[in-house]
Amino acid sequence: MQKFDFHQIPAPLLSWYRENKRALPWRENPTPYRVWVSEIMLQQTRVEAVKEYYLRFMQTLPTVWDLAECEEEKLLKLWEGLGYYSRVRNMQKAAKIIVSMYAGEFPRSYEDLTSLPGIGSYTAGAIASIAYGQPVAAVDGNVFRVASRLEENPTPISDPKYRKYLESTLSAVYPKNGEECSAFTQSIFELGALICKPQSPDCHLCPLKGICRANQKGTQGDFPVMPIKKPKRIEEVYVFVIETPSGICIRRREQGVLRGLNEFPSHVAIEGETPENILNGWGMYEFKEINRRKYRHIFTHIRWEMTCIRIRTDSAPFDAYTLDEINEFISLPTAFRQCMGILQE
Repeated sequence: MQKFDFHQIPAPLLSWYRENKRALPWRENPTPYRVWVSEIMLQQTRVEAVKEYYLRFMQTLPTVWDLAECEEEKLLKLWEGLGYYSRVRNMQKAAKIIVSMYAGEFPRSYEDLTSLPGIGSYTAGAIASIAYGQPVAAVDGNVFRVASRLEENPTPISDPKYRKYLESTLSAVYPKNGEECSAFTQSIFELGALICKPQSPDCHLCPLKGICRANQKGTQGDFPVMPIKKPKRIEEVYVFVIETPSGICIRRREQGVLRGLNEFPSHVAIEGETPENILNGWGMYEFKEINRRKYRHIFTHIRWEMTCIRIRTDSAPFDAYTLDEINEFISLPTAFRQCMGILQE
């Protein structure tokens, strides 16, 4: 494969970015804290879905000090619906370190940034380049897609050596000006999001179309080369929306995915288990089933086939809350919050 000269891309890409960049809330006053929060939220989540969460989060926790001191349930409630809750938990761990070790100031070096919980090479690169104007590449899915099409690189994006190659190669072509470093990182993100899309890229609008090998050869659909996906493990899950005179039962998950988060009491069923068996195992023998509904929830490696069952009983071995309390104060992962719909029937 003939080496592609990435020095060709900054000038046309920066010119295009200045004319076409979206107005996004985290691009206003890009401090390290604001960049960090946005980048963590944007992992595995669409930009449009993040906007409202980001604005609410920043209004409630405007500084790293506020994040470090936030009560956990309040923090999880702010994150409710974004998923991947380990992200926000790691954010708080990192915030406490920044407050205690760095007096509330984000470290400036890439190495110190990557030493913080939940901050890998991509997030550190984003903070270093966008907030500090350093020539450090941040390689995400958009960057993999743009770069692999530019040079028709057949390396699977799951190959760690490919990430290191792109981080090194792109960092070497960064502008010398700090403000342009920030813009260059965001320009590649923006090109991948708006033009160099996974399906049906708008190559005729691309500022790099004249030098893109995939565009010249019509091979855009072949890049990037994705890893072969393993089939998801399927689990049958019973979820119980238990109504008592005191309210609706909620508990903390003690194991499995979403461990440590709130749930309607649930159980991953083994062959032959019935809802009655499960409830009896919790010491519940007198109850009335009101209705049930089936849901499906998909995690990265697991698919839950969920049977949500609404029951009424006089007592249950779990804490109970009113609907208003749940809606206002109790964070529920999407997998369980969707079971709230059964209460409307």
